[in-house]
Order: sequence, then structure tokens, then C-alpha cells
Amino acid sequence: MMRTEKEMYDLILGIAQADDRIRGVYMGGSRTNPNAVRDLFQDYDVVYIVNETESFIKDTPWIDRFGERLFMQYPDENPAFPHKKDESYGWLIQFSDGNRLDLHVMIPDRAQKDISADRLCKILLDKDNILPVIPESSDQSHWVKKPSQTEFLCTCNEFWWCLDNVAKGLWRNEIPYVQDMLNHYIRPQLVTLLSWKIGIMTGFSCSIGKAGKDMYRWLSEGEWERFLKTYADAEAEHIWEAVEIMCNLFHEVAGFVSGELGFFYDMTEASNCMGYLKHVRELPGDAKQVY
Repeated sequence: MMRTEKEMYDLILGIAQADDRIRGVYMGGSRTNPNAVRDLFQDYDVVYIVNETESFIKDTPWIDRFGERLFMQYPDENPAFPHKKDESYGWLIQFSDGNRLDLHVMIPDRAQKDISADRLCKILLDKDNILPVIPESSDQSHWVKKPSQTEFLCTCNEFWWCLDNVAKGLWRNEIPYVQDMLNHYIRPQLVTLLSWKIGIMTGFSCSIGKAGKDMYRWLSEGEWERFLKTYADAEAEHIWEAVEIMCNLFHEVAGFVSGELGFFYDMTEASNCMGYLKHVRELPGDAKQVY
């Protein structure tokens, strides 16, 4: 049986109250965001404020008190991401009942900075009255920011320029390279542009969620469906179709954003890029020259 939210809160606070090493508790993430969609997969992002982290790191069995685990991760043990363990240390835990806890221990100085920087933080316990007073929990620090003309042009240029790599990658049938370019370099520009459209629609007073996962709440059904169709499988022809959809969607939204914000949009750049993509798509596999 999956433990209820109340049971989890009681457990988290009960452990903190009973352990003198833990001087405070605060939460962040979707459970403190009044605008977040609530569901059974929401995790508990919890920070225990402590004067030192070493005793928690050495006493690994102490986390057993939170419940039976299916699997977990020690993110701060990964050498690829150097971390100051004496300031903060974490355990990411998936429990057998379906709950997930992202738990960290953190020294007061570091915690005070994190709390001040994130309006989604909610203080649950402060034994020593050392934590800053914060406004009511809000996702305002994650709201879409209004772009400048330069930011708009750079985003457009990055989108259109990187498609050059997609074109040559598809002609060479280098599918892994193409997917990497699309998902790590080009798609983020489309998400950014769509976020600006949503910002315009909402007065720049909303968050679109990680990777734009919540954009469906503001985009039209047609726009959202087109965005989802930009995700393609490993068939080259399907990728070309997704790229065409991506280009048309970007071009339309760029026109809207530039018009609403009074920005210059380089239509020639967009037109030339789309023409180049069409040309390469039709280029024979044994071609000796591009043009």
C-alpha cells in the first residue's frame, strides 16, 4: 500500500524531530508549487539542515528508517560531477510502495542561500530559528523571462544554423548524430521560442516546466500535436518529416513572437535554411557536389 502524503510528512518530520543532528527541514519541487499538476508520481524533495554531513555519509544504514527501497542513487558519489560533500549530500530513493524521496543533508550557510534563491522552498521545521523568512511558496523564480532582441535573434540563428548539421547527417545516414543534434541543440531552441509565445499569452507569469513538459496547458491542441510530431524514430524519412514540421512550427511562432514584441526576424535566414534542407533531402546518395 502506497503511503499517503500525510504519512510521508509525518515520517520526514518525525525523523528530523527525533535526531539532534537535524536542525531544520525544508521542501522544494512540485509539492510546494501551487500551480503544479498533482499526481501519484510527485516525489518529495526534502532537505535536512545539519551542522555537518560526515556522520550521515558514514552511517549509511540511517536511511533505512524511511522505508523499504527498490533502488536508489548516490548522486554525489559520481566522479563526473565533483561536489562539496561537506556542504551538501544527497540520496535519491525509490521505495517499494511507489513513493520517491529526494533527500539531502545541507549545512546552514548553503541552505540559507538555496532558500533565498528559490521561491518554491517551504520551511517545515526550524529548531534554531536560523532560516530566512520567505514569502508564500510560488513558482515565480521559474517563470518564462521576456527576451531581448539579441536573445531572440541568437535563438533563431542557433536553430537554423544547427539544422545544417542535421541535413548532412541525414544524407550520410548518421542517425545517432542527427538525433543528438535535434534533441540536444535544436529542440531546446524551439522550446525556448514556444515558451516566449506562452509568456506573451500570460504576461510572462508562468512556468512551462522542465523541458517544456507543461506547454500543453497554454498551446492550442494543434500546436501541441505538431510539437509532439517533431519527435521521430530512427527512420531517416520519418526524421525528415519531423524536421519539416519543426521548421514550419518554429517559423510560424518566430513570426508571432517578433510581431508581438516588435523584434526584427531574419526571414531570409529562415527561408534560405529551409530551401537548403529541401535541396539536401532530394540530393542523390551518390552526389559529387552539393549544388
